[in-house]
Amino acid sequence: MTAAASSTLNVERAEALLRLNGVETDIGGSRILRGVTLEVNSGEVVALMGRNGVGKTTTLKSITGVLPVRTGSILFNGQRIDQLPVDVRARAGIGYVPQGRDIFPHMTIEENLHVGLVVHGRRGPEARRMLDRVYALFPVLKEMLSRKGGVLSGGQQQQLAIGRALLTNPKLLILDEPTEGIQPSIIDQIGDTLKKLKISNISEEEATAESRGDAAKIMNAVQELKREGALAILLVEQYVDFCREVADRFYAMDRGAVTISGPIATLTDEVVKKHLQV
Repeated sequence: MTAAASSTLNVERAEALLRLNGVETDIGGSRILRGVTLEVNSGEVVALMGRNGVGKTTTLKSITGVLPVRTGSILFNGQRIDQLPVDVRARAGIGYVPQGRDIFPHMTIEENLHVGLVVHGRRGPEARRMLDRVYALFPVLKEMLSRKGGVLSGGQQQQLAIGRALLTNPKLLILDEPTEGIQPSIIDQIGDTLKKLKISNISEEEATAESRGDAAKIMNAVQELKREGALAILLVEQYVDFCREVADRFYAMDRGAVTISGPIATLTDEVVKKHLQV
């Protein structure tokens, strides 16, 4: 390899926002992750795929610090983070929307969002600006501020969870099964919005004709977010067509390890049958 080629390679590798190198994680004495290596670059959507129980959520929890890493390394924004506490990783720019969303069901939408601001010390004009951005992306939240989280539909809860995560101003947004609990008839609409926004799974309300104006507003807000700065997404999702619509690249896992990866265009039916179908 020439010096010029080596230099180019180093530059390309330095651009990765998140990089996992040979990560192994145990749960209850059992090895779950077996040498997971992957990376996510700024401004791209990466789908982490696989059958149930292969280690996808464990990978996300290892990245965020919910589970300790046994061996291997995790680098974020050029710094090693695998020994850092959960809150430090979050403040470094990792936003996480777990499976099940973890909103506070007995608190209102407004209170749920306020928690996101308080935890990260957002106040005053900065807090108002960030809330305005979330309301622009998800207008239904502003319309339902006094409604409790537990009575929201699945799609509305997902908007709230993502909106709250965005209030941390993350560099990387991690979404675990964002379409779970949302009507299949609107998953394609969610995908269209995420594809343009490159930030998040949107909502159930797009399923209604009267919400199309709101969808257009969301699209505009997403474009504005992209102009403000690159936001990467690591997405765990089993809905293959959704991943094909929104992701730039994919990794497929089996038995705690990555078995195949590549540009999303290479996620063929043959690959799906071999690596993803039960």
